[in-house]
Amino acid sequence: MDTLNELSEQVGQALKKKGWLLATAESVTGGGISQLITDVAGSSEWFDCGFTTYSNSSKTQFLGVPEALIAQLGAVSEEVAAEMAKGALVNTNADVALSTTGIAGPAGAVPGKPVGTVCFGWAHGKISHTERLVFSGDRRAVREQTVIHALKGLLKFLERC
Repeated sequence: MDTLNELSEQVGQALKKKGWLLATAESVTGGGISQLITDVAGSSEWFDCGFTTYSNSSKTQFLGVPEALIAQLGAVSEEVAAEMAKGALVNTNADVALSTTGIAGPAGAVPGKPVGTVCFGWAHGKISHTERLVFSGDRRAVREQTVIHALKGLLKFLERC
């Protein structure tokens, strides 16, 4: 894949092949995944909507992430990423959802979660998958790596569903 646009086009082709709609639930990426997806002409055929739930309260209000889960594990956890993706499915017409939550920096690190920590979630029906990675670089680099991994992870997830 040479460009981010080619990656989002490949995602679109995979979703169109299945006849599925995608929803996103983004925190650390601030809507960057949704923007990249909607840069593709015809994406309305396979993209339903995106949530940019940057605050903890918005994760609870719009995606149904339990406050107690965020209080216990923090917003940057695989469990919260899973709930974000599941909440995006419940609250949309989408067939599959992806989520991102993380610490892009330069501040925000906490013990066990350095700057660059990102958790991902992908969900379809009762199937879900999560990952936790730590990226290097500045804020922009962390966010770009997150977008790329989220979309590549979605392609892998679609192959398994």
